[in-house]
Amino acid sequence: MNSASADKSEVVIGGPGVISSPLIDAHAHFLHAGCGRSDWREVNAARFRAGDRMGISCHVASILGSYGYSSPTYFPSPADVTAGNDAMLEICAAEGRRVRMMITVNPNYTAHALNELERCVQRGAIGVKLLASRRADDPLLDPICEFATAHKLPLLHHIWQHRTREWPNQEISDGADLGRLAKRHPKMTFILAHIGGGGDYRHTFEAIGGVTNIVADISGSGVDRGMLDGAIKALTPQRLLFATDLTMETGLAKLRALEPTGLCTANDIEDIRWQNAVRIFGANAFDLS
Repeated sequence: MNSASADKSEVVIGGPGVISSPLIDAHAHFLHAGCGRSDWREVNAARFRAGDRMGISCHVASILGSYGYSSPTYFPSPADVTAGNDAMLEICAAEGRRVRMMITVNPNYTAHALNELERCVQRGAIGVKLLASRRADDPLLDPICEFATAHKLPLLHHIWQHRTREWPNQEISDGADLGRLAKRHPKMTFILAHIGGGGDYRHTFEAIGGVTNIVADISGSGVDRGMLDGAIKALTPQRLLFATDLTMETGLAKLRALEPTGLCTANDIEDIRWQNAVRIFGANAFDLS
């Protein structure tokens, strides 16, 4: 979560001046006192500084338990899940509409997960965040999806772009796994995380191309030439969300690359910047005035 080094005049896509339209980061993370880092406040402050310089209007964020400090990152204990969600609620209360919350849950603990969803929705959360705690097509995710459908909550799922083997300490999923879940729950929207997060994103585009209730976020540390072009061609701009995940600078790189692809109209870019997020999370989710 490094702060951007450019000044405001340098973060504009394709011309002088500052872009004035909204920019919603649909996949962000904050730290908290239970994550084992003494500099957690400074890291959060750096995200806000970088976001301000990039022009981010709202960070749609989650906290992932203790990030591995007191229980495994991808299998967080119920106590760590609750502590992380509590910390995320506190950030939202302090920051107002500058931050909106996605609820982290571990589907291995069904009753706890549903309780977390209920209590956090009552306090304004607008989405659900799933880690690699259980493969995306596992039936344990169905109760969570049923709750999300009833409350019109999009679900962001951690994804490896083309799973070719098992990975230690996580139940990793790829686009094909998420596609099977999405077909079981056609009335809700799924967000496939970080196309630049590692692996073969071309496999992802093929796997989810026909599953229209899946959108993809463009975050992740990968900024390969052709990545955005492939995503735009395969999914259309109306199924892509701007996001940063952990690395703000690569989010900025992709943002600045949208116009040079030559594949996006001005309105397509606005869709990726913010309009798709408003459609997915709901018109009342953001204050963009």
